[in-house]
Amino acid sequence: MGISLIPPMWLNLDPSFFYLYMMRKSIPIQADDPGVIREQLIRMASSFKNFVLLESHRTSASHKYAGHDRYDFLAALGSVDQVLGGEYNGFACLKPFAESKNDWLFGYLSYDLKNETERLDSSHPDGVGFPALHFFQPRYVIISENGCLRLDYLPSITSRQQAQDLIQNIFSCEAAPQADKLLPFLSSRMSRDQYLQTIRQLKEHIQRGDVYEVTYCQEYYGRGSIDPCQVYLSLGAYSPAPFSCFYRQEDHYLLCSSPERFLSKSGSKVISQPIKGTKGRGRTKDEDQLIRKELQHDVKEQAENVMIVDLVRNDLSRSAREGSVSVEELFGIYTFPQVHQMISTVSAEIDPEDYIRCIRDAFPMGSMTGAPKVRAMELIEKYEKTRRGLYSGAVGYFSPEKDFDFNVVIRSILFNSDQNYVSFQVGGAITSLSEPEKEYEECQIKAQAMRKVLTRPG
Repeated sequence: MGISLIPPMWLNLDPSFFYLYMMRKSIPIQADDPGVIREQLIRMASSFKNFVLLESHRTSASHKYAGHDRYDFLAALGSVDQVLGGEYNGFACLKPFAESKNDWLFGYLSYDLKNETERLDSSHPDGVGFPALHFFQPRYVIISENGCLRLDYLPSITSRQQAQDLIQNIFSCEAAPQADKLLPFLSSRMSRDQYLQTIRQLKEHIQRGDVYEVTYCQEYYGRGSIDPCQVYLSLGAYSPAPFSCFYRQEDHYLLCSSPERFLSKSGSKVISQPIKGTKGRGRTKDEDQLIRKELQHDVKEQAENVMIVDLVRNDLSRSAREGSVSVEELFGIYTFPQVHQMISTVSAEIDPEDYIRCIRDAFPMGSMTGAPKVRAMELIEKYEKTRRGLYSGAVGYFSPEKDFDFNVVIRSILFNSDQNYVSFQVGGAITSLSEPEKEYEECQIKAQAMRKVLTRPG
């Protein structure tokens, strides 16, 4: 005898009854300080093989991208269903999975999905080993919106009492005492001299006309056990960012403090906000303002930014309604705890049913590849020493209405707890105006926060 997942009496009911039964119900969460709930949730990550926290740190005015933020944070706990995809079939797996659900989905796209969207491959070593794509339908979703908190659950598999018990567990969760788990040091995949020589080689490609711009990255890595929860909390305290996330997929962890949005959708409107242009903060207020103005008028940084804006416009036009692609902001300057960034905003209108195609057409993001995109990715594969994997991919969510928001995975630590392998990568855009020594210095600025929270002082 077969097993039916649908109660037999439902077979004679109107389909709308089944849909309503599968819809989530909500319980409000009363908390004086939503930030406390955030920390408690991170400590609960060890209880779930699939766990995501996406947070905007929107209490900091300098981090707000005007008009585009909705949630203080979103958390997804546990998995009802999930999909894993490879680097040659990830989007092919994602499309039917996403379209079969009328629910929240959380997940990531790794950089290596470029091998599905273009005729490319990846042959470098990957010490972290994230699957190329992972999305899951969560058992619980906790939403903080304008300071109001609620827990959403599926009544088809979770009782209201179970949902209330989870809320109590969140409030009562205590931090386990941790021994010092910081790493003694981090190794680099290349020396400073090797990095400088590679930049010179890439500039030769640019001078020959092979490419106009290419984003080149290097890896720092270490062996040892870290406490992912504590490292993420330390990273958020040192370098809060509007597209931060804590992601657990079984033994794989992403601890991300990203300032960059890849792509978001609300209704029929999509927005991309590429970052190109970085300068470190000043030691005094006056020095800081001077550096900010220098970035705003820096010809090299503007050249990098506008090339990527044009690439994003082209990517979005592949799925956009004719004539709808526009640049809402060019060369905007935004200030973060460690750096000033030049950020532009490109928008378009799409057919809402083409939401997966829109993501696929724009992936990987231009800010982490270069122009022309395919040739830039070929050079990245030739000259980089490490497979990027989830680094320079994207993490985000689909709402029940098929809206979405995805970041760019930069300023991030990746950890494989089974292999005790810790990794982060940093990079920058190389153009004809790039000075190798300054590019190296920019990488060190971007690496500061990750190095500080991972390694012992001294």
